[in-house]
Amino acid sequence: VAGLGNYGMRGTRHSVGMAVLDRLARQLAVAEGWRVDRRCCADVAMATAHGLELVLLKPRRFMNLNGLSVASAAEIYSLGPEDIYLVHDDLDKALGKVAIKLGGSARGHNGVQSCISALHSNEMTRLRVGIGRP
Repeated sequence: VAGLGNYGMRGTRHSVGMAVLDRLARQLAVAEGWRVDRRCCADVAMATAHGLELVLLKPRRFMNLNGLSVASAAEIYSLGPEDIYLVHDDLDKALGKVAIKLGGSARGHNGVQSCISALHSNEMTRLRVGIGRP
């Protein structure tokens, strides 16, 4: 589960993917388990939920380069695009509204496009979190 955003810019609308991962880590009682993984240039925490092993990932790169971290982590943890969930902001959704989407285009989202390019696939599941228009 990769929370897309601009690392170091907490609290901004475009980093809502990382905020969702912080919340998920707290709910799964692994919030203290974040560690820097230099191999994929990301903060990583391991968790278990409903019998599934999860890799929580917050790339330490700008949004338009998040895919490099996601692709590196996919290789390190032997994950295919179909195993990856991207959590990211969506300008076209009202603030706080969420939608799940399987595959498809990036719809102009630079972080998603970076992931599609780096993984050579668009088969990731996306949790789109509405941030509304300014």
